[in-house]
Amino acid sequence: MSRQPLPEGVHVDVEPLYREDESSPEERRFVFSYTITVHNHSPTSVQLLARYWKITQGSGKVQEVRGKGVVGKQPMIGPGQTFRYTSRAILDGPVGVMEGAYTCVDTNAQRAFDVAIAPFRLAGPNQVH
Repeated sequence: MSRQPLPEGVHVDVEPLYREDESSPEERRFVFSYTITVHNHSPTSVQLLARYWKITQGSGKVQEVRGKGVVGKQPMIGPGQTFRYTSRAILDGPVGVMEGAYTCVDTNAQRAFDVAIAPFRLAGPNQVH
């Protein structure tokens, strides 16, 4: 499969949330959930095959995560459809930034492409947003 530029109409929305009930600041454990919605406004179906995340903690520590699909799935997203899921990140401080990309395939043309996920901030209570 050849890798092509992002087709028009496929984009990602992110909603991060600090999980106070799962966090333990005294143990330097700050848990964040993030809900991802992938929108397919293109005229063809796409399949999400792989993910890449770059997580930068407030301390400057960087972690990179790569893997197949998301939450154990490689979803097919038809024209006009969305795919939504929630996952988590655990940081050692109250702030961080995540960014990444999904590798997808246009199922009609069998062309792979990347969907960039813009940086988004993870911030615990009383942190500057």
